[in-house]
Amino acid sequence: MSTAVAQTWYMTQRQLMVFARQPAYAVITLIQPVVWLFLFGSLFKKVVELGGFGTGSYLDYLVPGVVVMSALSSNMWAGMGTLEEIQRGTLNRFLTTPVSRAALMNGNVVYNGLVTALQSLIIVLLGLLGGADYPGGIGGVAVLVPASVLLGTVFGALSNALGMLVRERESLIGINTFLLLPLTFLSSAFMAPAQMPGWMRHIAAFNPLDWAMVAGRSALSADPDWGDVLSRGGGLLALAVAAVWLSIRTFRSYQRSV
Repeated sequence: MSTAVAQTWYMTQRQLMVFARQPAYAVITLIQPVVWLFLFGSLFKKVVELGGFGTGSYLDYLVPGVVVMSALSSNMWAGMGTLEEIQRGTLNRFLTTPVSRAALMNGNVVYNGLVTALQSLIIVLLGLLGGADYPGGIGGVAVLVPASVLLGTVFGALSNALGMLVRERESLIGINTFLLLPLTFLSSAFMAPAQMPGWMRHIAAFNPLDWAMVAGRSALSADPDWGDVLSRGGGLLALAVAAVWLSIRTFRSYQRSV
């Protein structure tokens, strides 16, 4: 087990070094969250007057949504990195080594989890600078960030699996583009569930994106509903384990095909 963990960390470090050499990439990934926070936040700030948001500030409501949406949008492209390694032949060269096959996949997942955690913390700080209030304090943030990481793990692992199945950039881009907007708008990202049409509210209840938002918002509130936090968090954890297992199984299938 210790060998597998060490190999996973080695594969993670490879990608962290690439990330560290491209600081501009880290800045670019924060542009969209800033747009959501401050342009959307300013444009729709009076929407809280409709009621059902649990706060008098739309920015307070929006921050957890932006954290989770950013985790989704960044991790959905994890499969592009896998495709690049396949096309360069890097992945096939690793197959000739004794490195754990699970480590080859999980290194990517751990890397994306670390980047997602960093990105989430920066967004929380940006919200704080913009005037957002977090009654749940550090404890609430300590729930929101892992919830976003778990969601990112679900879609990052699924993206890796899809990358190995389709093996074409265009196909992966098409699938991601098709899924991103429905997942976002069929959730409570921008609108309180009480203000959503009934059919949308019912679909959102089965949306993992919404689970992470509900857990994060509840934990950040002055009176957290820990039942919501634990049930949604447990659901995300179960999905993350299943998605990682699926990506490893898909990788073994890819290995047999080369």
